[in-house]
Amino acid sequence: MRTTIEISDRHRSMLVALAAQRGMRGYSEIVREALDQYIEIQARQASMKEEVLAMKGTWETEETEQTKSRLLELRERWKIS
Repeated sequence: MRTTIEISDRHRSMLVALAAQRGMRGYSEIVREALDQYIEIQARQASMKEEVLAMKGTWETEETEQTKSRLLELRERWKIS
């Protein structure tokens, strides 16, 4: 299906360059690939979110606090590195 979308000059230039590298005349296939990948990632994230929410209440309070504390500690180390 043909449609019109607005993209920046920078994005268009990058798409044209990628298409040329692949020996393509246009960049529609690259846009399709990008959309497929984006939609797949969004679907996976939504599914993961549902799974995590379904687990609500399965950890004991002590386990939750230990995990939270460990994650905060790891995050602080990550920021320093």
